[in-house]
Amino acid sequence: MPSNTTDKILRGGEEVNEPIGRFDTARTLNRGFNVAPALAKGIGLTFLFALVGSLARVVVPVLMQQTIDKGLQPGDIRLGFILQMCAVAALSVVIAAFALRQAVLRLGIGAEEGLYSMRVKLFDHIHRLSLADHNDERRGALVSRVTSDIETLTMFFSWGALVWLLDGSLMFVVACVMLAYDWILALVAFAVSAPLFLVLRNLQKRLVAAYDLAREHNAELLGSVSELISGTETLKAYQAHHPMVARSKKAVRKRADSQIRAGVIGAFLFPSGEVFAVFTIVAIIVVGIFRGVDSGLTAGSMVGFVFLTYRFLEPIAEFTEVVDQTQTAVAGLRRVLGVLDTPTGPTAPTKPLPLPKTPLSIDISDVSFSYSSRIDNHDDDLPVLRHISFTIPAQQHVALVGSSGSGKTTLAKLIARFADPTLGAISLGGVNLKRIANDELRRRLVVVPQEPFLFADSIANNLFFASPSCNEDDLKKVIAQLELSDWVESLPNGLDTFVGQRGSAISAGERQLVALARAALTNPDVLILDEATSAVDAIAEVRLAKALNAISEGRTTISIAHRLSTAARADRVIVLEGGLVTEDGSHEELLANNREYAKIYAQWLSATSVTENG
Repeated sequence: MPSNTTDKILRGGEEVNEPIGRFDTARTLNRGFNVAPALAKGIGLTFLFALVGSLARVVVPVLMQQTIDKGLQPGDIRLGFILQMCAVAALSVVIAAFALRQAVLRLGIGAEEGLYSMRVKLFDHIHRLSLADHNDERRGALVSRVTSDIETLTMFFSWGALVWLLDGSLMFVVACVMLAYDWILALVAFAVSAPLFLVLRNLQKRLVAAYDLAREHNAELLGSVSELISGTETLKAYQAHHPMVARSKKAVRKRADSQIRAGVIGAFLFPSGEVFAVFTIVAIIVVGIFRGVDSGLTAGSMVGFVFLTYRFLEPIAEFTEVVDQTQTAVAGLRRVLGVLDTPTGPTAPTKPLPLPKTPLSIDISDVSFSYSSRIDNHDDDLPVLRHISFTIPAQQHVALVGSSGSGKTTLAKLIARFADPTLGAISLGGVNLKRIANDELRRRLVVVPQEPFLFADSIANNLFFASPSCNEDDLKKVIAQLELSDWVESLPNGLDTFVGQRGSAISAGERQLVALARAALTNPDVLILDEATSAVDAIAEVRLAKALNAISEGRTTISIAHRLSTAARADRVIVLEGGLVTEDGSHEELLANNREYAKIYAQWLSATSVTENG
C-alpha cells in the first residue's frame, strides 16, 4: 500500500481522513517513541525490574520442589532446611513486590510524561496548521485526535501496557524455567494449553460484539423512554400513549435479551481458563507418570512443575482481552501521528522583508484557493475563490458582500495569511505576505472573527491579554475613542463584569463590542472585521456602528458585511458570488447599477422593515 494512502472513515457522522496504511505497527510504535521519547526512556531498566520481579515469583515453586525432595525425606523431616526455604521464599516475595512496584512506577511515570509531551506537541501542531486543515470537515477530527485518541493511549498505558510488561515477562521467565526443569513436560504443557488462546480469543470477540449490541439496545431504550416522558402531554392529548408504551416494552425486551446473551457468553469465557488448566495439568501428570522415575522426575519436581504451569496459564486470559485494546491504542497513535505529519500552515520567511511605516494598502492578484481534503483523489477540491484581483488603497473601508459560501470569509483569512492562496499572490504595503515576518504581520493586521472568543474572565482581562503592555489608562482611552463609555457604565461591574464561558453572560452585540475594543487596543494598521450573523438589538446596532466608524478611521478596513447597514457606510462595496468578484463600487454606484447588490439590499430593507413593524 502506498505510503500516502488514506481511507475515509465515518466517525460520529463526520468524515475523517485517516492514514491507515502510512505506518505498520512496528513503525507506528517507533515513530511514537521518537515523538514522545519519554515513552521509551529507561524502558530497558523497567523491563529488567519486571524480569527480576517475575523471576522472584517463580522462585516459590522451585523452593517447594526443593522442600519436598530434600526437606521431607522418608522417616526424616529436616525442619531447619524447611525454615531456610521459607525464609528464602519470604525474601523472594519481598524482592518481587519491590521490583514489580518499580517496574509499574517507572512505566506509569514514563507513560504520563510521554503522553504529556505528545499532547503539547499535538496542541502546538494543530495551532500551526493551515486554514485548509481547519475546515468543517476536519475540525471535529482534530478535536478527536487531542481528546479521544490520546485518552485511548492513556487507558492503554494504565492497563494494557502493564499486562504486556508484567504478564509478558512472567510468561517468558516461567517458560524458560519449565524448559530447564523438563523440556518434554514443557512442550506437553505448551501444546495442550495453546488452543486456550484461540478459544478465549474467539469467546472474547463474541463477548465484545454482544456487549456492543447491548449498548445499542440500551441507547434505544433510553431514547424511547425519554420520548415517552417528554411527550407525555402530547400523547395524553391524543390518547396515543399505548403505541409508545408498547415500543418502550419492546426496547426493554431487546435490551434484556442482549444482556442475557452477553452474560451467557461471559459464563463460558471465564471458566475456560480453568478447564484448560485442568486438561494441561492432567496431561503433565499422565506424561510424568508414564515416563516414570527413570526420567529423573521426582515428586517435588512434579509438584513444582504443576505450580509453574499454573503460573504460565494465569496471564493468557488477560492477554486475549488486552489484544483488542492494543490494536485500538496503535490505531489511535497512528491517527495522532497522521496529524503530526500534516504540513503546518504558511511557512515563515527565511529572510523577511519589513513593512513600510506608512498606512498599508492591500493588493490581491489573480488569487484562487481550494480547501484540500488530503485525499489522493482531488476531484472534490473545488476552488472556493477563483482568480480574484483588486486593490484596496491605504485607509479605505471596504465591505465584502455575498451569499453564504461565496468566499468572503475565506478571502479575509487569506489576507490575514491564515493560509496561502492556491494560486496568485497577496501583498500588504507592496510586500508579498509570504515575505513578511509573522510577528510583524500580527502586530500590523488584526482580525475580529464572526464569533469572537471570550475567556471566562472579566471584560478588562479579555482586553488586556491582546496587549499585555497596556495599562488601565490605555484601556479607558480606547473605550472613550470607540464611544463605548456609556455601555461600560451600564454594565453591572463595569470593565470587571464577568463574561461567562465563551462570553455567554453578555449578548452577541456586546461580545462584538469587546472584540472591537480588543482590536483597537493593539492599534493595528489593517483591520478585518467578520460581522456576527446573529441579530442584535437596536441599541447594540447603534453602538456597533459608532465603534466601527471610530476604529476604521485612518485604517485600512475590510468588513465582511452580513448587515447591509455596514456596507452602506463603507467607502466601497465588493460583491462575491461563487468565488468570483461580480460587482465593485460604492454603495450608491451599485444601487444605481440595479444588479445583484441592489436586489440583496432591497431584500434586506424589506426584511428589516418587517422586523421593525413586527
